Amino acid sequence: MKLAVTAPDRLSVRTVPVPDPGDLIARLPHPAALAWIRHGEGIVGWGEAARLTLPGGTDRFAAAEHHLRELFAAAAVDDPIALPGTGPVAFGSFGFDPKSPDSTLIIPRRILGRRNGTAWLTTIGGDTDPHTHTNPPHTPAHLQWTDGALPEHAWKNTVAAAVHRIRQGHLGKVVLARDLNARADTPIDARTLLHRLATRFPGCYTFSCAGLVGATPELLIRRTGEHIESLVLAGTTARGTGPADDHARAQHLFTSAKDREEHRYAADMVRDALTPLCADLTIPTEPELLTLPNLTHLASPVRGHLDTDRSVLDVVAALHPTPAVCGTPTDIAMDLIRELEGMDRGRYAGPVGWVDARGDGEWGIALRCAEIDGTRARLFAGCGIVADSDPDAELAEARTKFRAMQYALHG
Repeated sequence: MKLAVTAPDRLSVRTVPVPDPGDLIARLPHPAALAWIRHGEGIVGWGEAARLTLPGGTDRFAAAEHHLRELFAAAAVDDPIALPGTGPVAFGSFGFDPKSPDSTLIIPRRILGRRNGTAWLTTIGGDTDPHTHTNPPHTPAHLQWTDGALPEHAWKNTVAAAVHRIRQGHLGKVVLARDLNARADTPIDARTLLHRLATRFPGCYTFSCAGLVGATPELLIRRTGEHIESLVLAGTTARGTGPADDHARAQHLFTSAKDREEHRYAADMVRDALTPLCADLTIPTEPELLTLPNLTHLASPVRGHLDTDRSVLDVVAALHPTPAVCGTPTDIAMDLIRELEGMDRGRYAGPVGWVDARGDGEWGIALRCAEIDGTRARLFAGCGIVADSDPDAELAEARTKFRAMQYALHG
């Protein structure tokens, strides 16, 4: 499949300041929503001025960057605000596997944003927009649940098989994912899921792009000029039943040799990937605890400055896939995922986010998410497997990770 570009010869872009729009998600007029929200700030979009559909291949990030650069360079842009996310913006999500063709970037006709007290509206193209009339969101009803590629007992066997490979010395870590299917009586509205996720998980990055909806805790990369930030997450426990249990679980996670090993693989890879791109890079010597409403993670915040003018997509290309979603060594872990999971992940665990014409942007890893297609939703959860992993414990962790999207669908 070749790269497909649907776009006019020249984009006409105008950004204007607007009064505070309040809840950004509530302003989305149609279920075909584009969104990137955290703590109520960010950007949402609707309509479609241009779309890039990318084939598989290790060069898909470079191809996306090249074609977006051409579109943005040819655009007539009136942007007096000039903040990250103003002017033309492409929302995107990439397939996890380089062999996957499931990568899409969309430049919407309307982009509404808010950052640090400044709000704006960007209009791309003429006034004709099929999604300007508000279509109120609706709630999924009468959900039916079925197993995905593997039922629970079979998935535990794949975990055991992966542990055996690791103990034989073939690799250090592999991330194995499960999927779960839901079906509703009526088409599932992304805006309902976004609202529930943003309300319950305000500290996560709530996203929607081409039917992929979720709330990820993991910031793969943020680029603001020469400054970059990332957040490495690996090592997870469920929240406790009360304060004492919660504290005990968090301390056990923090001192767990198994979880520390899993986190070290991820942090070391991010360091190795970013160091050649940066004039300076700061990564803590040991992780901290990141507490979410349903989970606690080991986390390492990363900060640095790029040594040359690189787009955020250039940095995404250097980072994906991280050991937090694939394993290490990367090539061996990827081959084992293809062998054992029994499914195509699609865009689950791939990069998701946005990029503007300056090369600024924010990209996360598509975790705690679902692929929405009409009345159907396909949910995903993954677990990092190392030599000390226990199949029953990993299955319990996957069940916990499913709950964010199960809540989004159920309410």
